[in-house]
Amino acid sequence: MPTWHATMISADADHDGAPLLRRRFTLDDGHGEVRRAVLHVTARGVVEAHLDGRPVSDDVLSPGWSSYEWRLRYRTHDVTDALAGGGEHVLGLALGNGWSRGRLGWSGRGAFYGDDLGGFAQLEVEFADGHTQLVVTDTSWQSHASAVTANDLYDGQSVDARRLDPAWATVEGSPEGWGGVRALEFDTAVLTEHVGPPVRRQEVLPAQRVWTSPSGKTLVDFGQNLVGWLRFTVRGEAGSTITIRHAEVLEKEELGVRPLRSAKATDRFTLSGGEDTFEPTFTFHGFRYAEVDGWPGELRPQDLQAVVVHSELRRTGEFECSDELVNQLHRNVVWGTKGNFLDVPTDCPQRDERLGWTGDLAVFAPTAAYLFDVKDFLRDWMRDLAAEQRAQDGLVPFVIPDVLKFMEHPPEFPGPDSTAIWSDVAVWLPWALHQAYGDDDLLAEHYPAMTAHVDRVAGLLSPTGLWDTGFQFGDWLDPDAPPEKPADAKADKGVVATACAYRSARTTADAARVLGHEQDAERFDALAQRLRTAFGEHYVDAQGLVLSDCATVYALAIEFGLLEGERRAWAGQRLAELAEKAGYRVSTGFAGTPYVTGALSSTGHLDAAYRLLLEQGCPSWLYPVTMGATTIWERWDSMLPDGSINPGEMTSFNHYALGAVADWVHRTVVGLSPLEPGYRRSLIAPRPGGGLTWARGALQTPYGRLAVRWEQGGAGLEAEVTVPAGTTAVLRLPGQDEHELTAGTHRVTAPVTAS
Repeated sequence: MPTWHATMISADADHDGAPLLRRRFTLDDGHGEVRRAVLHVTARGVVEAHLDGRPVSDDVLSPGWSSYEWRLRYRTHDVTDALAGGGEHVLGLALGNGWSRGRLGWSGRGAFYGDDLGGFAQLEVEFADGHTQLVVTDTSWQSHASAVTANDLYDGQSVDARRLDPAWATVEGSPEGWGGVRALEFDTAVLTEHVGPPVRRQEVLPAQRVWTSPSGKTLVDFGQNLVGWLRFTVRGEAGSTITIRHAEVLEKEELGVRPLRSAKATDRFTLSGGEDTFEPTFTFHGFRYAEVDGWPGELRPQDLQAVVVHSELRRTGEFECSDELVNQLHRNVVWGTKGNFLDVPTDCPQRDERLGWTGDLAVFAPTAAYLFDVKDFLRDWMRDLAAEQRAQDGLVPFVIPDVLKFMEHPPEFPGPDSTAIWSDVAVWLPWALHQAYGDDDLLAEHYPAMTAHVDRVAGLLSPTGLWDTGFQFGDWLDPDAPPEKPADAKADKGVVATACAYRSARTTADAARVLGHEQDAERFDALAQRLRTAFGEHYVDAQGLVLSDCATVYALAIEFGLLEGERRAWAGQRLAELAEKAGYRVSTGFAGTPYVTGALSSTGHLDAAYRLLLEQGCPSWLYPVTMGATTIWERWDSMLPDGSINPGEMTSFNHYALGAVADWVHRTVVGLSPLEPGYRRSLIAPRPGGGLTWARGALQTPYGRLAVRWEQGGAGLEAEVTVPAGTTAVLRLPGQDEHELTAGTHRVTAPVTAS
């Protein structure tokens, strides 16, 4: 970490919450050529750094959102080439409210972390003779208003092109009218390097259609629910304003804005009279549709572009099969991940929330780790989790960063205290990443958070040994719950919580063994056994019936290993009966959905699992696909069959949690899973069903590309498997004995047998 000489500075006026800061400097003469120059930069708010009028990087919305009380991340940029010519230069910082001062949550409030915007920069220039020159933020800098007249992540951004000064960060720019700055109280001890990838523009989508709504509004469809903003170039009368509202869906042929709640999601652009290019980079929207007002002349599809923005994540996992509806479901999972992995893994990207809900990620982590390289992205987030947890006596809060601690908790989930699934992310996430990437150092870094969570839960158990105390979300968003009461699930909350506590204790024991903490392993093994015994005594009868007798409790009991022998077999049969009774429509919420297909297929009911996956009636995974969804919905019926939006106060059309079924698709339909962490040894075990005639999948593992393709041919099941160098795999095909595969490509044919 650098030795810090810079000061956090703020403009001497608020400047509409988007000030410009700049410093003109001359490189030291007489020390030879510039050997190396790096710029460290961060902000209270968000910052875009410029050197001689050009952005120093492609990053946007930097430094993102962390638990600012303990961790303010900075980025380091190599600017050697920009300074190679010596002479005079200008370093500039453009600031916006971001997460630090903008609105957060549903309270209507912002500035939870303080009222001041601030910029912090340290430019280190090393010359050929070893001399180093520093240019740092201090009170010698200047400040001025920008063309941004309003900015908020939820409400949007306003830009007045008449105020734009393209030369503000250049030597040619005039200092006339610029004011001063003031130093802010700031402890550099909170500065930490940004481990995760930057947020950047990832792709650009053209408008697909422009039309007029029944009320006379101009609407635009981009064909994909995405996260980002619009970019366009336009010429019109000076002082005229273009207003753009964003939404995910249409309702009654108009923009469906009710799900946004209080988020305005509206950008305004005031024209200069010349040719203006607008791109609002101090906000972001979750949208497929836009409503455009004030466009000069006729608006054409080619006039607008949608810029897709998210953290820069390398795609690692692939899937495709013979059923196009399933393919679209998988694409929806991918887009839901991209839209919500914008610096923080959020629940949704569009309404007045966009928080790092822990329960969503707890169940989705294996899917995310297959689809993208998320190791550093989530390692960074877990450091915030650990910081929040240390400050709250081992409690893992509902959201990370924990902005809810600044707000009054709504009555439907009072708190805080440890909560099953949500708080279990402290254990389930690092273990999922360890299985995906095989990084023992990552597991060791987050092991203290795992043990702190399990130890806290152990102290919350009732005298019976069950976790049946305190508030629980339970099987949140059970499709049979009333829209206004998402926690009113069929599954008993104590059953859900105790099952989760057992899984966390058992997993933490496994992690302890990996890391060589044998005494810890014995302690957590003992806790897991006590929980398992209590679960069996109080929640399961002699044949295997689990208290509350619904799909979720059987799925958790089976998949978490709480049942064995005849009781496990009976529970699997009962789960299959419940699936059939429901017409193979989904009857699980956040807790049961990730595990129900796995519980069915692992107990000999593969056909029922496929029928559940392929059902198209509501509620089901494919129902939203038949309704035109391009991302995963928060509720199974976020849009009702008649095209109206779910009447509940809480609904989102980009909410990845229910897409956790993709993990079963990867492990069972394609058949790819790790037998050893990081896929050093893999299991290739496709289980065809549901009328699928072929499927393929591939994963870029730490060792290379692991791939399988199977097809139902005349001779039986034909499979082609590629095993990366330095690894082995176990091939398990229906009706065949399993056998070892070495590195290379293998082609195998097996007769098809009934599952």
